[in-house]
Amino acid sequence: MLLYHVHASWVRIIILSFGLSFGWVPVAHASLDPIIVTGVRESQNQHAVAGAIGLADSDTMGHVMPSHPAELLNRIPGVHINNLGGEGHMAAIRQPITTKGVYLFLEDGIPTRPTGLFNHNALYEINIPQAQRVEVIKGPGSAVYGSDSIGGIVNTITKAAPSTFEWELSPEWGSYGWNRLLASVGGPVTESLSMRINANRTHSTGYRKHANYTRYSGSIRLDHLLSLTTDAVTHIAYNSIDQQGISSLSEEQYHHQPRDNNYRHDVGRRAVRALRVSTAFTHTPSTQSAWSITPFFRSNRMQLMPGWMLSYDANDRNYQFQSYGALIKHRHQTSNRSRVVITGVDIDYTPSTYTEYKLETESDEAIFLTTTKTSTRNYDFMANQLSLSPYIHTEWHHKHLRLIGGLRYDYFSVDYTDRLTTPNTDDTHRRPKSQTRTYAHTSPKLDIIYSLSPEHSTYATYRQSFRSPGIGELFRSGKSTNTDQLKPIQTTAIETGIRGKFASEIAYTAAAYHMVVNNDIVTVLNAGTRRTINAGTTVHNGLELGLNAPLNPHWRLHTGLSISRQYYESLNYTYYNYPHDIEKNFDGNTVGKAPIATGTVELTYQPVAHAVISIEGEHVGHYYVDETNTDRYPGHTILTVRAQYHLSKKQTLYGRIMNLGDVRYSTYTSRTVGNDAIQYRPGQPRTLVVGLKAAF
Repeated sequence: MLLYHVHASWVRIIILSFGLSFGWVPVAHASLDPIIVTGVRESQNQHAVAGAIGLADSDTMGHVMPSHPAELLNRIPGVHINNLGGEGHMAAIRQPITTKGVYLFLEDGIPTRPTGLFNHNALYEINIPQAQRVEVIKGPGSAVYGSDSIGGIVNTITKAAPSTFEWELSPEWGSYGWNRLLASVGGPVTESLSMRINANRTHSTGYRKHANYTRYSGSIRLDHLLSLTTDAVTHIAYNSIDQQGISSLSEEQYHHQPRDNNYRHDVGRRAVRALRVSTAFTHTPSTQSAWSITPFFRSNRMQLMPGWMLSYDANDRNYQFQSYGALIKHRHQTSNRSRVVITGVDIDYTPSTYTEYKLETESDEAIFLTTTKTSTRNYDFMANQLSLSPYIHTEWHHKHLRLIGGLRYDYFSVDYTDRLTTPNTDDTHRRPKSQTRTYAHTSPKLDIIYSLSPEHSTYATYRQSFRSPGIGELFRSGKSTNTDQLKPIQTTAIETGIRGKFASEIAYTAAAYHMVVNNDIVTVLNAGTRRTINAGTTVHNGLELGLNAPLNPHWRLHTGLSISRQYYESLNYTYYNYPHDIEKNFDGNTVGKAPIATGTVELTYQPVAHAVISIEGEHVGHYYVDETNTDRYPGHTILTVRAQYHLSKKQTLYGRIMNLGDVRYSTYTSRTVGNDAIQYRPGQPRTLVVGLKAAF
């Protein structure tokens, strides 16, 4: 399935990085039988779930203390999150490094954003550092999850309210103006009600110039036992993010002035305000039956000046949406759990607005100094979305064999209204007419799990998924024509794997997958006309390996590896191949920005019970900077050292040095087809962070 030769250096990486799919922290208390909740929105043993699932549990959270989602999630094989500054990021999970809406981000099983309004930075809308755990389902989601779950699902699980009074403070300080204060307090309110309050204040001046970043996050969780058979969990989360713009750099700047930023003042800035409220009611009248209903509300606003458009279409945007929805589910099982049937429906109604103003810019060569907002509106529209998604999930279990089947039907409708009354004569900002667009898709799945022994199991899966076109793709047409005619992207994937443990301590996993994506949404230039269309088929093949093992009472090894090949099976569009200006076709080319391999290896030393030190190496393999396959980013390897010293049972001093070798590397290297200039995003240089965790 993997149609390429592995470079000799990767032989060493494979040996070292026969890694862990679960992201356990390599200390004595790591769990070897993790419980997964993302698969069917309820607790399951890992061996009851088909597919590659990554877990960063509470021990891992305490060990890593992530300042960016990448530091936590990149420990999971097959998961790569880059760092774009602040907490900005793009993901590559069985996909290239991309901004496309091919991932589903959840908090306690609830999508943080509705279908059609994906944001590739959306993990910064979740307070990950104070979560209980993060689970990642790689590849298309199950029947329980619908649109957007093509590359994978990232589910953040919040901490339960404590049954006894407790509070915790964790101040941090670091390089480049980094400072963060995490605070948590909780305890019982009544005999049946407990509460937890979390707060996160983070600020950084950034390792790039003019790159200030500030976030405020607050949450309240209420765990309420309503009766012996009924409970409710209410969660209220608010996140405020303010980020100055951070530009890509030319090759000259990247090599000689990597801290440069081509934006000044508020140029390229973004401001995000995200509120989510939900209550999960669970009623369990018997051991054979359970009901759950989770009504939720979202309110989100983002003001954005897209820096990548300043040179050719400078604009200032305001996105707003509110969501009203519910997740409803019923589970029925036989007394011996040999048969399980789960039925449910997801409902989401989201009115949204989008307003875009033209900007006038002042620049000095490549440096954008200031912008002036004009009275010219490029776009002003409403888009009211409705999603209805019934599904069924069934399991049959007999001795060593478990068969799982599922079917999901997604109905998505968007009522679009253009609020501009001026004639649509601007070919740079084409506007579709007011209309209603409707999409529907049925997604089947079939899994089989076979227990080789109580400690080892193997599985195979077949799954389909899809993604409806985003609101921006449909109705913010730019120079493209007929964007309102876009169709959903469709995906078919098969996967097989094996996992288990030896001697109760050595845990391993291996997974191989083959995924085909049809009707991808791409933007092409044809005879000087820019068009956004459904075109082509891409193939994604890969192998993910894992191992977590003690070497002796004081040393432990944690590693992870993913290798993949992603290529165009057909696209039928041509380009001029730099630097030779030869007209060629994309067909057979490797997908741009798709690393051939990613991996981590961490070695942890615990000389005494109250001290731990670890060194972690993270590798990103080479990839082509665009679809022409002319130039490659060579890849990089960086080291991180972490240390903890327990002053007492409740107080811990910790620190980390990221990019220990001060390596010059790029977190995202790209080139627009038709332009011979490669753009770089410098990764952070050597960075020190120290902190104190105090619990009472």
